[in-house]
Amino acid sequence: MTSRRTDAASAAAAPAAGQTPHIAEAVVPVLRTGHGAAHAKSILLGEHAVVYGAPAIAIPIHELETIATVTAATGRGTLDSDLYTGPLDAAPERLRPVLTALLAASARIRGAEPDDRGTPIDPRLIPAVDLQIRSTIPHERGLGSSAAVAAAIARAVHDAAERPLDSDALFSLIQTSERAAHGNPSGIDARTVTSPVPIRFDRGEAVQITLGSPLILTVADTGSSGSTTQAVGGVRARREQAPRETDALLNRLAQIAEGAIADLESGAVESVGARMREAHGILHRVGVSSDRLDAIVDAAHRAESPGAKLTGGGLGGCVIAVARDTAHADALGHAMRRAGAQHTWTVEVPAE
Repeated sequence: MTSRRTDAASAAAAPAAGQTPHIAEAVVPVLRTGHGAAHAKSILLGEHAVVYGAPAIAIPIHELETIATVTAATGRGTLDSDLYTGPLDAAPERLRPVLTALLAASARIRGAEPDDRGTPIDPRLIPAVDLQIRSTIPHERGLGSSAAVAAAIARAVHDAAERPLDSDALFSLIQTSERAAHGNPSGIDARTVTSPVPIRFDRGEAVQITLGSPLILTVADTGSSGSTTQAVGGVRARREQAPRETDALLNRLAQIAEGAIADLESGAVESVGARMREAHGILHRVGVSSDRLDAIVDAAHRAESPGAKLTGGGLGGCVIAVARDTAHADALGHAMRRAGAQHTWTVEVPAE
């Protein structure tokens, strides 16, 4: 059944004369209940160097995912999520990326261009749908939570409207939401949360990497939020103060990431771990680690991980550690929790 606005409602939703239209001007044409999902991600190597145009390697984490469900609302649209439950038009500002994702997907279905300029969202223009979000991806931990939510919403809206959604359009919709969340996202999260395999990300372009053998990791949550904005700003300030030294460190991070591709393709997991160990040392030197991150990394190394490091922006968030098998991954998780991690997960990135 197609949900339609009455003429009065349509008139109320129309922008005033001279006012720039917002993302959505009509309700999503919900034909059925729509479902969408996306998984978490982790940057294996190359964070912070990627900010300056260097390549990075990112992996999908299928064990953690976000699921979105969209249905036609009988009255005001509602949002049901872990962060907020209530009317869509009363959602707090921190959920602007969620509303932006919903409105951007609606705009695409109508053939309109999304508006991601950060202008206030007019409550009258929010689609009359009930949106449910369920996620096992921890929020603000550098695992791509906001990008995964945007991807799941975009897929759910298109599923509800029985409209196709290709990978480039999906990427664009995620980036629209990510700009509301982060200002100027690189695109690595948007590419990885929808990729079934690891990728080499460079200046907005993603190339798939085929693993020679499975990569088994333990992911540990420090329990504290990372701040990508603060971390990137800190590295920028350090680069302004000591350009030669900082550039040398960032160049080495780029070399480590580029060199790891051959190791991943040949299945040289021990070599990948050694590169991760070196990368964490560099990230510590540029000031984006923390005492808790270092303690968890050290615990993984004492538990005989070939290599562990922070992942993402740093100053909090998560640690990833290479395991030799799933039993070793469990042992690493135990050691990392004893060192202060609040949660750990065993992740397997399969070989093709």
